[in-house]
Amino acid sequence: MNSRNRSAFIIPLLLLFVSMTALAQDQLVNDLVSQYENFKETSLNKRRIKHKDLQPLIEKYKNQAGITVTKVGESIEGRSLSLLSLGSGDTDVFLWSQMHGDEPTATQAIFDILNYFSSEQKNNAKKLLLKKLRFHFLPMLNPDGAEVFTRRNALGIDINRDALDLASPEGRTLKRVRDSLEADFGFNLHDQSKYYNAERTDKPATLSYLAPAYNYEKDINGVRGNAMKVIVLMNALVQDFAPGQVGRYNDDFEPRAFGDNIQKWGTSAILIESGGFLNDAEKQKIRQLNYVSILAALYSIATKSYEKIDLADYEKIPQNDRKLFDLKIEDVQYELLGNTYTLDIGVNYLEVDNASHSNFYTKGQIMDLGDLSTYYGYKTFPANGYKIVPGKIYFPKDGELPTKVKAYELLKKGYIYWHGTLNMEDNGFNFPMQVVSKKFMLPDFRLYVGLNPSFLLSKNGVISHAVINGYLINLQKESSYFRNAIFLR
Repeated sequence: MNSRNRSAFIIPLLLLFVSMTALAQDQLVNDLVSQYENFKETSLNKRRIKHKDLQPLIEKYKNQAGITVTKVGESIEGRSLSLLSLGSGDTDVFLWSQMHGDEPTATQAIFDILNYFSSEQKNNAKKLLLKKLRFHFLPMLNPDGAEVFTRRNALGIDINRDALDLASPEGRTLKRVRDSLEADFGFNLHDQSKYYNAERTDKPATLSYLAPAYNYEKDINGVRGNAMKVIVLMNALVQDFAPGQVGRYNDDFEPRAFGDNIQKWGTSAILIESGGFLNDAEKQKIRQLNYVSILAALYSIATKSYEKIDLADYEKIPQNDRKLFDLKIEDVQYELLGNTYTLDIGVNYLEVDNASHSNFYTKGQIMDLGDLSTYYGYKTFPANGYKIVPGKIYFPKDGELPTKVKAYELLKKGYIYWHGTLNMEDNGFNFPMQVVSKKFMLPDFRLYVGLNPSFLLSKNGVISHAVINGYLINLQKESSYFRNAIFLR
């Protein structure tokens, strides 16, 4: 066979191989989505997970054939750092999560992935993954931070800025494990603020990616290029489930960061940031997207299908921006000192932990006022023609119960404060009025950055909506996405 005929024969074969690989990848994704509940680790269903919550799961895997559990270090406060390894392939993949203690979404997804691999269910994709790759999972790098649901470790430093100094035992553990594995690929798993959006859109950056630079020039070598290609594949997959909700982190070189240095040390580093999704406070939808997209990425690594991806597509992913509010009220009329002004209001829901850092309530806060036309909201209310009305205090009769029916009735009459006490639940008041103590004095009403937004909205003299602790309530439909009010002393 001459060279021309050989080329004519080989090219269709290559196209056929690529096509078959794509079909297999599509089938894998369909199976991962449809069967997810079979593998979801149900003991982890909230973000405020702690080291003790993971230990029964890790102990379970110690007794499973094919999985090696190794204690690779300890945190400052003496909590164990465990590495779970499985698979028999020549390509090593290292995945670590919760370098920041308050970023646990991918930690949950890791245990979903481990359940997938350790299940008795047989399928060709799982068999191929375990044959071609060897996986190493470090699910919680900062257990001391996780204990109090905070970013930094017990030393008070950001572990992700400790790659050079290695002042923390957690940082030294991460460096030692990376060096001992000399992993081909590394997945650096984080959470980001839910207020990030895909640039110049109202879409939250539900997942954001980065192939970190390894020098100030942001050069692209084979190691970084491979990470970029895998990210392109993950972005395309996520678009099917969360269209337009993917962002790309700025790739300015940070010489102290682990991701940048791991890229420099020869491991193709893929940063994944879990952001926000509408009405998904515990990020369970985003957890599933992590599970599906990471396993699909691993499949592309096992089959080497990522090698065919056009590197230029990486730059087409929109950059991260931070232009989201939980609630944006547009063009509302606000009266101040006898004059009426028209402005926008941006509100966020700040999380306040309970004493044990096991749950939280939200406190609405005005983040910005004025022209917010370049910003977006998870919930946007066009308030043209609506007027802000300050609320009154309601003094209940003896024995009168604070029911939702009663609350809606009172809100329509201009009351937003319930005078008295209620049993404070762990997650705040579900009763949709602010509760005030006997000492509470109603202040002069003002809008200002940093204040709690609680007021009414009227149109043509009729009160139709209420904003209670920043949550918008439609009084005509008596509906809202409402988490809690707060107690004002």
